[in-house]
Amino acid sequence: MIGYPNKKSPAIKQSSPTTYQGRGMSLEHDLNISNTYYREVKRALIHKKPTPVQVVRVDYPSRNCAKIVEAYYKTPSTTDYNGIYRGRAIDFEAKETKQKTLFPMKYIHEHQIHHLEQVLYHGGIGFVIIRFIHYNETYVLDAQIMIDCYRDENRKSITYQEVKKQGLLIREGLTPRLRYLDAVDELYFKEANNHER
Repeated sequence: MIGYPNKKSPAIKQSSPTTYQGRGMSLEHDLNISNTYYREVKRALIHKKPTPVQVVRVDYPSRNCAKIVEAYYKTPSTTDYNGIYRGRAIDFEAKETKQKTLFPMKYIHEHQIHHLEQVLYHGGIGFVIIRFIHYNETYVLDAQIMIDCYRDENRKSITYQEVKKQGLLIREGLTPRLRYLDAVDELYFKEANNHER
């Protein structure tokens, strides 16, 4: 037996049940490192769009150090990512949800839907990547499906089962972390892939 100075034995932590919540990195981080890999191997040129910000006030605590203390968003951002893949423009939004059974439409904004409509109108590839955190599953969902659901005034969400059925599950790995371009190939380049074989 070990004697402790305060005569109290340390509290023993009970192990909590295993869950998959919080496993891995955030969706944005996973996409950013995947896109870096895709650029390095020259498979695609896709970047995260910076959010336009207007700086209002800056403090200079020292000569070589500036600190932004007040800023605001200049204009609503469009979607999160854009670039070029297999000779076509590619544009997509990335969203995470903690909901188990649905993806709420309030997570997508009107200006993002309008932007995706414009991407499709001009012949680009548009989609939404949705991660269901509870299941640690990430899907590619064609933009037109999301647009139709958003434009349906009777809908407040799209269910997990609908996303699972109409979208494509993204395989995970080390390099790239999210193999989302494999899902894009299957959704948008299936015929071209068949001809290549």
